[in-house]
Amino acid sequence: MGTGKMHEDEADIDESLVRRLLAAQFPQWADLPVEPVASSGADNAMYRLGDDMAVRLPRIEWAVRSVGREQEWLPRLAPLLPVAVPVLLGRGVPGEGHHWPWSVLRWLDGENPAVGQLADPELLAEDLAEFVLALRSIDPADGPPAGWGQHLATLDESARTAIGELDGLVDTGAVTAVWEESLRLPEWAGPAVWIHGDLSPGNVLLTQGRLSAVIDFGSVGVGDPTTDLIAAWNLLPPGARDVYRDALRVDEATWLRGRGWALVVALVQLSYYRATNPVRASGARQVIREVLADHQRSA
Repeated sequence: MGTGKMHEDEADIDESLVRRLLAAQFPQWADLPVEPVASSGADNAMYRLGDDMAVRLPRIEWAVRSVGREQEWLPRLAPLLPVAVPVLLGRGVPGEGHHWPWSVLRWLDGENPAVGQLADPELLAEDLAEFVLALRSIDPADGPPAGWGQHLATLDESARTAIGELDGLVDTGAVTAVWEESLRLPEWAGPAVWIHGDLSPGNVLLTQGRLSAVIDFGSVGVGDPTTDLIAAWNLLPPGARDVYRDALRVDEATWLRGRGWALVVALVQLSYYRATNPVRASGARQVIREVLADHQRSA
């Protein structure tokens, strides 16, 4: 794209905009230091505000819905979860040239895990499973439909388009075979439960190797719990993967469907971000390799 942006229609966001928004809507915080967070995600820009707060703004229109989802549901879910999650401190509204709502959140300490360099992956698997089970145990009544959590077949067109665009970058025959096997699996027949929807390395924080926080609840909602199995392939090595599966008591069809989810997310991300977000593209490549290796082991 030539602009340093990840999306063709991405909003113009910088420190000056954040300062103007704060001055207009939260003057009590307007004089605090503002610093961009280099690890902020593709859908939202993040700025550290002072020592203990963060400003989070959607970069792209499709991320706007997730802002309202987080603002409404995180305060209700947070007290029921075993690790820290973002705490909403201020609801920003459009202004100063920014056309969408935004949030001021409590800053959460911790580091994103380095895939392949986990100090104790089995313990992390147990921590992740504890979080997922706690989320699933929350009463789903009145919960919104999850941003993800539909049947895999609804993503077939996206998967095949991505595979076609990645010819020469991945083993298209191998990934097509795994994808088609995933499509033949039965749909989730159990009840819809609360799911996070995006348990990726960038959305978990560790302190001294243990899970201390989960962030980015933009896809949170009620749906098929298979989606939260993707952490088994995008974060955990094979041995810890088994610990995660056992802790969540996952049957074979659900487990393989989770692998299909991990694959399609990685394919779409690699296709979309390969020229604009090297970190995300590299992570997607690694997930694809893990899925293919796992498929070979289980063949």
